[in-house]
Amino acid sequence: MTRSVTRFRYWAMFLGKRTPMLHSLKIVSTISSKTILLVLLTACCYPLAAQVGEPSRQPMLRVETGGHTAPIKRISVDAANRYFVTASDDKTARVWELPTGRLLRVLRPPIGESHDGKVFAVAISPDGETVAVGGWTMNGYNPVYLFDRSSGRLVRVTEGLPAILSHLAYSRDGKYLAAAVGGSAGIRVFETASYRVTGSDLNYSGDTYGADFDASGRLVTCALDGFVRLYQIESNGALRLLGKVASTKGRMLHTVRFSPDGSKIALGVYDAPAATVLSAQTLKPQYSIDLPAQYSYALEWSPDGTRLSVGIFNGGSSFIRTFERAGQGKFRDFPATSDSIIDVQGLNDGGLLFCSGDAAIGMVDSGGRTTILSQPTIAIFKGNIGEFLLSNDSSTVQFVINAATKARVSFSLNDRRLDTNPFGVSLRAALTLPAGLVLSDFNTFSPKLNGVPLQLESNEFAFSYAAFSNGQGFVLGTGFALRFFDNRGSPRGGTPTPSVVWAVNASPDGRFAVAAMGDGTIRWYSLTDGKERLALFPHPDRRRWVLWTPSGYYDASAGAEELLGWHINNGRNMAADFFPVSQFRDVYYRPDVISLLLQTGDEQLALKEANERAGRKEKQTTIASMLPPIVEIVSPADGASVSSTEVRVRYRVRTPSQEAVTRVKTLVEGRPTGERQLVQETVTASGERELTVSVPERDTEISIIAENRFSASVPATLRLRWAGKAASNETFVIQPKLYVLAVGVSKYANANYNLQFAAKDARDFAAAMAAQKGLLYRDVVLKVLADELATKDEVLDGLDWIRKETTSKDVAMVFFAGHGINDQNGSYYFLPHNTDVQRLLRTGVPFTDIRTTVQSLAGKTLFFIDTCHSGNVLGDTRRRDLASDLNGIVNELASAENGAVVFAASTGNQYSLENKAWNNGAFTKALVEGLMGKADYSGKGKITINMLDLYLSERVKEL
Repeated sequence: MTRSVTRFRYWAMFLGKRTPMLHSLKIVSTISSKTILLVLLTACCYPLAAQVGEPSRQPMLRVETGGHTAPIKRISVDAANRYFVTASDDKTARVWELPTGRLLRVLRPPIGESHDGKVFAVAISPDGETVAVGGWTMNGYNPVYLFDRSSGRLVRVTEGLPAILSHLAYSRDGKYLAAAVGGSAGIRVFETASYRVTGSDLNYSGDTYGADFDASGRLVTCALDGFVRLYQIESNGALRLLGKVASTKGRMLHTVRFSPDGSKIALGVYDAPAATVLSAQTLKPQYSIDLPAQYSYALEWSPDGTRLSVGIFNGGSSFIRTFERAGQGKFRDFPATSDSIIDVQGLNDGGLLFCSGDAAIGMVDSGGRTTILSQPTIAIFKGNIGEFLLSNDSSTVQFVINAATKARVSFSLNDRRLDTNPFGVSLRAALTLPAGLVLSDFNTFSPKLNGVPLQLESNEFAFSYAAFSNGQGFVLGTGFALRFFDNRGSPRGGTPTPSVVWAVNASPDGRFAVAAMGDGTIRWYSLTDGKERLALFPHPDRRRWVLWTPSGYYDASAGAEELLGWHINNGRNMAADFFPVSQFRDVYYRPDVISLLLQTGDEQLALKEANERAGRKEKQTTIASMLPPIVEIVSPADGASVSSTEVRVRYRVRTPSQEAVTRVKTLVEGRPTGERQLVQETVTASGERELTVSVPERDTEISIIAENRFSASVPATLRLRWAGKAASNETFVIQPKLYVLAVGVSKYANANYNLQFAAKDARDFAAAMAAQKGLLYRDVVLKVLADELATKDEVLDGLDWIRKETTSKDVAMVFFAGHGINDQNGSYYFLPHNTDVQRLLRTGVPFTDIRTTVQSLAGKTLFFIDTCHSGNVLGDTRRRDLASDLNGIVNELASAENGAVVFAASTGNQYSLENKAWNNGAFTKALVEGLMGKADYSGKGKITINMLDLYLSERVKEL
């Protein structure tokens, strides 16, 4: 039997192991090629307010993509339309800029395991200064968190509410904040001077989802008990009920909106394909609007009240339907995303913002043009049942990376890359149950084996399953767990999962259950003890990926280190911190451990064997002891206008690990300014420092990075707008000077290392850049070191030369072609002409010297590296995992503190190819072609970094 779930969407599916709950669940299942629409409506169970305690300070690994990684539940806009904020199941709220959609800040309340910390409600104050955040938080205590929008500081935490928050709304004047609460806990109103509760109504019998204020201060709410309630806010903040009516179109009420003039109320519901418009005076229905949709509960008025827009999902895509005449006239549809629209907010110019179940954010502008401001940033594994394939040893997995496009991708742990082919290995879909065993009522809350219900938690939904290869049982993937059963249906253990299990497969060798999750990860679980062994996050761009173990040992493709990090709570009254794993690279970047993980089946065994192979001692340390400093810029504000080239910047440095700050580095447009401060003492949280930075006469950005002996901080970045007079013509026409260091070695002192075209690659690259003289660059200065000229001393002198010559107004390009390897300790070396691999320390060029040069270059820096031409340098007795792995090198050079743009010929343990037909290596042939004009996709005679990146990606594959 073929099993697949082709469509699943929900608004607020709060799945909890101890206190599970489900607001509404709508599923389209395809079973034996028959499509069935199953609508499941259950009562909601909310945990009561708990005794508040301190959240755990144990570091937690979290995926961070620069966008939301789970359904976005709410969106809110300030009165001036400068900012909007979003809330998501991924346990973050985010602040964005309008109209650009640029992410400004990630707000991180304290979180816990499982669902603790999911953010369902968010509202920004009318003045744009405060962001209120709530949801399933603080282990059932459920306060409202008040964040300062500009700094991201958590400035206040209210008393806890008796159930989960589902919606927050500020009054138009900002004096009051309404909190809609789950269960039968009703509505609360806070006055915002002190954020104490001044009004409440507990007379509800269902979850409250909708709340809205009109200009006069009235408040309207709607709930799953089917009632719309209208209140007046008294002068003391108390609530006075003006009216209460039952909905005539559906009972599961979700969205309620006052018209701008306060005369009408629009009502969106779950369980009826219609919206209703009520009188805002009497609450009597005025008219209803028929909608052809499965999900159409998000709606919004235009600023003048003449149009009513509804977010609609229908048939695999969503759109905004805008009706004229306040919902009674003709309509026009505007495309949105591939998933359901969960919330819609109007803009002052008549445009609309919307958010969706696939974590996308979009805008329909006043002219009717749709722009996706934030694309989905995770793999969408819905629909992978039957498409989720696994190799015998679990090292290769194939999956549909996007349910909408059906794009199929493979990932190989051995090859360390995402690709569209299965890497030449045999793959198998999940097995179905043996003959005589029938799993019925699947895709429900009560699946049965041969008619006997399987033991699940209350409201635990079964999404996927796979039979074991030995025929002695199966694994069931649910909304929040993997469950193991024998062939009699008896439970044989289980393990919680971080998200819904869309697909699961049991490895043919009987060692692992591999699951594709709703958070965009694929995770390997041992069938021996059920514990997680390994996790993979494949980015939907199909290029980046990161692998990690539960303790945080990781491997990552070029540019992917920032996709994973450690969340660390700072107590109940402070925002949490987040540190990308790249900041712990020296200890936790361990591709060798990852390589041994599936073989050993145990993280500690893999670590022990990897250390023994490399002669490496295990470092006894913890994440908490290695935390880098945290920098916060106090002034000027982000986006401030300046008219002087000298800017005074005030900042604070906080040291969570209590390690002393050893250096503070200032960057302008990503490059060092030359100003470095040696700080002897530990900087306290309240301490402030000040420095003066020279900036160019244009829009620019300043970054400050603080370092301790372990690592560097995440850059605190300040974007400035130039408001001074335009640069003089003389200054305007001065072009940068280009310095090029090109190193290529084909002929080695040891002829066994020889290559064909590495030296020619260096010369060809230099010639291509020399042709730029008088075009983009006023002058091009070259230093080419090829073959016998590229000794270790000459290469080091070349690095010193480009460091000394390049000023902040120049551009530096460094090109390396030849062999590159890692020694037994994982340290990388470029092999110059006179290398003896048995004496690497004496004869090789260490990566540390290359990195130091890149760090010191004052101008914009591009680094081109093609050092993986052959795997034969180390001889047959050396292991392949000691060959040059460029991922770590690329990620370190491109990190914020080093700031280079890096182009690499190959990544991971791939080999770069040479061919006599090209007379070059593939990378350099494509690079020179691109630089000579083929990467000029715009046809304007200029090539951007992104254009060159795109051309190289496609052309190297062709070659």
